[in-house]
Amino acid sequence: MTRNYLYSGTAEHPVYADIVAAQPGAHKPPIVMVHGGFHNGTAYLATPDGREGWAPLFARRGHDVYVMDWPGHGRSPSSAAFNELSTVDVGRSLGALLQEIGPAIVFAHSAGGPIAWWVAENFREYVVAVVGLAPGAPANLVPALATEPAADPGGHAIYAPTDRPAFVDRAFIRKFWANSPRFPQQAFEAYARSIGPESPRILNERFNIGASGLYLQHPERLAGLPMLVLTGDHDPRHPKDTDGPLAAFLGADFVWLPDRGILGNGHMLMIEDNSAQIAALVAHWLEEQGI
Repeated sequence: MTRNYLYSGTAEHPVYADIVAAQPGAHKPPIVMVHGGFHNGTAYLATPDGREGWAPLFARRGHDVYVMDWPGHGRSPSSAAFNELSTVDVGRSLGALLQEIGPAIVFAHSAGGPIAWWVAENFREYVVAVVGLAPGAPANLVPALATEPAADPGGHAIYAPTDRPAFVDRAFIRKFWANSPRFPQQAFEAYARSIGPESPRILNERFNIGASGLYLQHPERLAGLPMLVLTGDHDPRHPKDTDGPLAAFLGADFVWLPDRGILGNGHMLMIEDNSAQIAALVAHWLEEQGI
């Protein structure tokens, strides 16, 4: 396998993408891997404890894999207007990448979920399938919340002041992302050092503050599109009774990992100690779709 990179996206919001190429002669559609909030694409390239990441695993399956950093994240350029970066901005940049490389499978994690569903609606001809990994829901399913600072009943921070980038500390990282029995705790610091700031606008849209979230205007456009929602049992923001209805709304297949005998996974499915097992499950689903 060879590895390269490209810069794509829109003029206002360019994006960097690592390319992990399949062996010559492979003819499967490319995969674009999209990270979630505060993260960057490194989570797909390798695990923090040094194991092989999903990008090379799926490249060996015959896909050219593009691992995108959101605008202003990782190696994608930022700007003085980072605080105003919106979910639609990221979606348009992802759409531009898809237009450049051709129709592709989109893997989307966490806050990348609403972006992927929106891109599937608005760039439908460039999306072959969507794999949602503990994915966020479109705002159609998220109650609109008040605009004042608050916390929801589950104790999750849901409002970000808009005058500065948002940051999370080690305690937050441990509580929500590195909390599961499957997380490689010996590599916690290596993982935590990869976490960066986030646009407060994106956070407020994710929690639908003031009905600002990313809604699907024509969800019927997703009809017939192969979609998968996959969730573990130690993810505090993605219980079965949240992600199951999301899959039903989208018309997607739903895999609750305990139903497959896979226990102990949290939010960071692509870097936990059984990441290769979960990748194989996703690969099998793609085979079932003929992709």
